[in-house]
Amino acid sequence: MSGLVLAPSILAADYACLGEQVREAEEAGAAWFHVDVMDGHFVPNLSIGIPVLESLKAVSDSFMDVHLMIDNPEVFLEPFTAAGADLITIHQEVATHLHRDIHEIRRLGCKVGVALNPSTPPETLREMLPAIDLVLCMTVNPGFGGQAFIPEVLDKVTRVREMQAQMGIDSLHVQVDGGIGAGNALRAARAGADVLVAGSSVFRGAGSVGDNYRGILRALAIEV
Repeated sequence: MSGLVLAPSILAADYACLGEQVREAEEAGAAWFHVDVMDGHFVPNLSIGIPVLESLKAVSDSFMDVHLMIDNPEVFLEPFTAAGADLITIHQEVATHLHRDIHEIRRLGCKVGVALNPSTPPETLREMLPAIDLVLCMTVNPGFGGQAFIPEVLDKVTRVREMQAQMGIDSLHVQVDGGIGAGNALRAARAGADVLVAGSSVFRGAGSVGDNYRGILRALAIEV
């Protein structure tokens, strides 16, 4: 299947050697990385922030997809843009003024994503769909890596694609994040996802980072 992106999530990486692991994934073909930012409020966990993104951008030219799992995301749009984000994804559930936030991200020069928790219907994004670049359908409840994939979310992916077709939107990424690995990546792609985020299966799998990444590509029938 062509046009697919496999984006390693650095949430699952070993931070003692993050740069080296990112390079290993790049050598295996990765050019898009997912950066999970958690605040301990919107989700029950804390993760990385601006300094880590700045450090990554200093050693990598890859596309950095910053997923803000935080309350009050509007406060951090400019700082994360300045730190090197290429795409910023905010959650529908906490963006009180979603329209304004979307246009602010665009004004700052970033691509725009909106994330939906497993219980949030995709139809809530209908009015905003023409204004965004990516819809992230969470395939786990956000907050922790290593959770089990929720297969029912794939119906949501298909519904987003149906809305896109009905509205005549030419270009839209649909991303899935959570529990993605060699065993279900192709199923997610067939449902309509074209950006697959993989964390534990890349950075904590049985093989090396590069071997794990290439294994998922093979499951997607992509030449490696």
